[in-house]
Amino acid sequence: MSQNGLETSLSQKPIYLDYHATTPTDPRVASLVLQYMTEEFGNASSTAHEYGDRAESAVKQAAKHVADLVGASPREIVWTSGATEGINLAIQGSLSPNPQKLHRIALLPLEHKAVLDTCLALEKRGWAELIYLQVDSKGRLDLNHLEKICAEGVALLCVMAANNEIGNIYPIQEIGRVAQSHNVPLLCDASQGVGKIPIQFEEWGITYLAISGHKLYAPKGVGALVVHKGHHLEPIMFGGGHQKGMRSGTLNVPGIVGLGEACWLRSLEMEEDERAIAAKRDRLQQLLLERIPNLVVNGDEDHRLAGNLHISVPGIPNSAVIARIRHRLAISTGSACSSGVESPSHVLQALRLPEAIVDGALRIGLGKFTTDEEIDRASEILADTVLQIQQALNFLYLEQ
Repeated sequence: MSQNGLETSLSQKPIYLDYHATTPTDPRVASLVLQYMTEEFGNASSTAHEYGDRAESAVKQAAKHVADLVGASPREIVWTSGATEGINLAIQGSLSPNPQKLHRIALLPLEHKAVLDTCLALEKRGWAELIYLQVDSKGRLDLNHLEKICAEGVALLCVMAANNEIGNIYPIQEIGRVAQSHNVPLLCDASQGVGKIPIQFEEWGITYLAISGHKLYAPKGVGALVVHKGHHLEPIMFGGGHQKGMRSGTLNVPGIVGLGEACWLRSLEMEEDERAIAAKRDRLQQLLLERIPNLVVNGDEDHRLAGNLHISVPGIPNSAVIARIRHRLAISTGSACSSGVESPSHVLQALRLPEAIVDGALRIGLGKFTTDEEIDRASEILADTVLQIQQALNFLYLEQ
């Protein structure tokens, strides 16, 4: 392909507004990852020579960066392949089979499938009883109900830092206080929150905190589980006894270094970046409200991620919108966790929203690299597409 052809091809790439699904790797992070793949390629467990020593040192430095960002100790970091593995390790590793009674697990019905499906698997095995915490139509947590459930005795409490669909930010500091007062371990899936909102692991009383690198401009396939000191998890994988026996396997040094670098960069740039992202989101929201009649904004608008805009156009199926724009605009109908099977969002269903709102839901996610020009173009594409579908539906109705 010629240079001009390549430039044309690149310029025609869809505008990327699906940052909740994954973020592009920051070029500064990617450069460091490449260095640890091609030059500093030592095994962090092979410390009989300098290659291993340098790899081990890089892993320790990365642990410090991750810990500093979330207010934890580097010794509390357990490296994983991502938040899904970390969540499985925290839930399965902390709850062993008890023939005398079921473990009571309290959880948000809006949790990511990594939490929901793991808990459901334990329920199916006869290990656990699930108690779903109450939320309102905006996805806000009922703290009084939370207090009541914890007071009755719970083996594990699961509340995410921020929702991956509607973007709600949950009051983890207050939730941690309630959990501590009743001696309840708290698992926080922070994959959507770390690097976007402040989190203080130790201070807020969190027991387990799950992180995914690819949600904060690090590579896919690397993550961390922060495990509060004094808590040991039974492994769900065996072989070698790495990481204090909690997670065996050769460490992904390039990925770990990348995650550490990304966390360090977020600690420096998060506040300014998120302020700019929120301004772009608010502008996009206003443009869409002006151009699309009956547009509904879902979730808690007062407490949501800066880059989140979750909307519904009642009467316009989201599948029809996606089919028309997918080559020009990358947005989604919900979580990227499902296996490609189209089904209504469990998050929106838990909010008991009308069917028309659920069917018309679209998730838009902005990030660090989103430009003002992309915001303008995205609003035009989306508004024009909705108008075209409305006209087509009206025509079909008149034809009948």
